[in-house]
Amino acid sequence: MAKLVQAVYYFLFRLAGLLPRKQNLVIFESFSGKQYSCNPRAIYEYMKEHEPEYALLWSVNPRYTKLFEEHGVPYVTRFSVKWLFTMGRAKYWISNSRLPLELPKPKKTVYVQTWHGTPLKKLGVDIDEVHMPGQTTAQYKDDFVREAAKWDYLISPNAYSSKIFRSAFGYTGAMIESGYPRNDLLFSSNKEAMIAEIRQKLEIPDGKKVILYAPTWRDNDFHKVGEYKFDLKFDVAQMKVRFGEDVVLLIRMHYLVAEQFDFAQYGDFIRDVSSYDDIRDLYLVSDMLITDYSSVFFDYANLDRPMIFFTYDLAEYRDTLRGFYFDFEKNAPGPLVETSEQLMDEIATILEQPAKSNSQFFQQFCEWEDGHAAEKTVQIVFKK
Repeated sequence: MAKLVQAVYYFLFRLAGLLPRKQNLVIFESFSGKQYSCNPRAIYEYMKEHEPEYALLWSVNPRYTKLFEEHGVPYVTRFSVKWLFTMGRAKYWISNSRLPLELPKPKKTVYVQTWHGTPLKKLGVDIDEVHMPGQTTAQYKDDFVREAAKWDYLISPNAYSSKIFRSAFGYTGAMIESGYPRNDLLFSSNKEAMIAEIRQKLEIPDGKKVILYAPTWRDNDFHKVGEYKFDLKFDVAQMKVRFGEDVVLLIRMHYLVAEQFDFAQYGDFIRDVSSYDDIRDLYLVSDMLITDYSSVFFDYANLDRPMIFFTYDLAEYRDTLRGFYFDFEKNAPGPLVETSEQLMDEIATILEQPAKSNSQFFQQFCEWEDGHAAEKTVQIVFKK
């Protein structure tokens, strides 16, 4: 019965796609409707201020509507009847992740794929063997190419990514080489005032340093399709003993990680910011980043602040799960550590003497970033 209902739904979507386009309607979606964040948010905010003639709507997973209501952001509930006709007739789609493959793109709709990170780990067609639940390697690659064929534009953050996106997605369409709109905020002239406001919102005491821990997910460690496991591999209690007087730790899990953590026993030392609206605020307020293979470090590099890479499973991740596009051990813009003790020693070192900037890394991966990526994107897509 469910398959029949789904078939009817997508049939009606195809019919809606044959109706005339609503020329000024733009639909935004971030991480399958679960967040008000990332590149779509930055483009939305720019258009809201500078392009008042457009009607701007968000596609939202029904479990996450409260977030959009709190922000006063207009939305339509994903896969509702209203969504079917709204999405089906919109002139523009702007998303940072893949839309359902069964969803046909109407011929005269413009689909802007912003994607959501500079790739370190292999993507799409470039992955040698897929370890995700419910998919064979061949099916996964074919799905990626079929989805990419729908894109009219793909945003690239740097020349390195442009080349990889072509191969990983089998993408042959137009590339917007603008840098990432989501990073525009990192160049704001009002940065210091925003940092003070975010610190207050997160109840971070004056004088305390902020460390952001933002790891990625593991393809082979999952509960079910789309929900991945994660265990903290460092000694939180010991970290509190060593740094609790001087530091607040922000923990930001990847959106695919389903784990719920209870940090109550650590008091004010930890803030779980996994459900915080947008990670760009957390970049701004953090004095140091700890990550692993997540693309967050490419964005954070724009701030020229210290980074540590907690790569406790480096060999497995590099050689079995994903593989990397470049020599990560040689070129990472910060030290790689494998144990909890090494991690804490590096934190102590950086707190005493912040690391020097890595200008070579910045030039390779951040040279297009100038605070105007959203503006450049809008000029190309809407003003051509």
